[in-house]
Amino acid sequence: MGRVCVILKHPDDIYPLMKLKIAARHAEKQIPPEPHWAFCYSMLHKVSRSFALVIQQLPAELRNAVCIFYLVLRALDTVEDDTSIPTDVKVPILTAFHHHIYDCDWHFSCGAKDYKVLMDQFHLVSTAFLELGKSYQEAIEDITKRMGAGMAKFICKEVETIDDYDEYCHYVAGLVGLGLSKLFHASGSEDLASDYLSNSMGLFLQKTNIIRDYLEDINEIPKSCMFWPREIWRKYVNKLEDLKYEENSEKAVQCLNNMVTNALMHVEDCLKYMAALRDPSIFRFCAIPQIMAIGTLALCYNNIEVFRGVVKMRRGLTAKVIDRTKMMADVYGAFFDFSCLLKSKVNKSDPNATRTLSRLEAVQKTCRDSGVLNNRKSYIVRSEPRYNSALIVMLFIVLSIIFAYLNAKRPNN
Repeated sequence: MGRVCVILKHPDDIYPLMKLKIAARHAEKQIPPEPHWAFCYSMLHKVSRSFALVIQQLPAELRNAVCIFYLVLRALDTVEDDTSIPTDVKVPILTAFHHHIYDCDWHFSCGAKDYKVLMDQFHLVSTAFLELGKSYQEAIEDITKRMGAGMAKFICKEVETIDDYDEYCHYVAGLVGLGLSKLFHASGSEDLASDYLSNSMGLFLQKTNIIRDYLEDINEIPKSCMFWPREIWRKYVNKLEDLKYEENSEKAVQCLNNMVTNALMHVEDCLKYMAALRDPSIFRFCAIPQIMAIGTLALCYNNIEVFRGVVKMRRGLTAKVIDRTKMMADVYGAFFDFSCLLKSKVNKSDPNATRTLSRLEAVQKTCRDSGVLNNRKSYIVRSEPRYNSALIVMLFIVLSIIFAYLNAKRPNN
């Protein structure tokens, strides 16, 4: 019933949601027949349905390389995240992981649910990795080695300062940006982007995730796993876990806004990176997650629910982003819209209001200066139109029948 209410409130979500559903089913049918590749793509769908959809934008050879790159780093991340693994066992695995990807017999049981399956059957990922081109293999090995070393460093080190925070995010996400840039270049589709801009692409996504996942991470069992820098949160509370308590709500929101403001510093670099991309499929692959990130930050900003439950974009809005993101004009439009939403939530009494507004105005200026903001569909409905509920339900049913028919007629190959 909840989903129906959301659709009734946002009826223009219906068409993009239908397209997204068909795309998801189509992607599931594209799983290769070879057992090791079938495992990799089916596992990709299980550990990240959204990424599995976005990766379909890419041509086959590059798609295979990015799929394996993602699964290797997801496996590495599973080792890092498993707080039940003793440090003296975990650190050697992290630092040697770039060797394990060449070993078709290696696996290590850890993690839970689908992540445990990935680790138990990791030899199938290694088998697929060894079928990639040499330039792809070298790029994946290099990033895996550097990321494993960085993760090992922070197993024994707290995130104290903002510099520590940026360094940690570089190891776990900035390096992903560098690795993807290497893979794009190896495919012959793009020039090699600068490390600085590639790093910013990863940091913006990672900082958004760290902000959004506060409650999940602080409640991690058997031990919380947090990366909010002490330099920021100690200005508001004595202990990081104090942010989740109701009596600290005002301070918690101020700390949250500080974290969001910090993440916004990477936006202009991300826009510059995306504007330089030439290949349409690579552009969509990069742009969709970035728009999702700025949208998530707009929802999280000044929102106490970050400390009470899960804050994320509604599925219909996600479907719109995937459907509409085709060129750089769409990116400028989305970033402008979400920065406007975020700006409307800034309270002048917030300790970081001046810095937040300054960063948002810089983002908006970049979007305006692009000269492409006119004649676009906005992601933000400023006044709710009145729709007839019965008509909307009827439209939903008709569209469901049409899309079901089209999906049934679509060839499997």
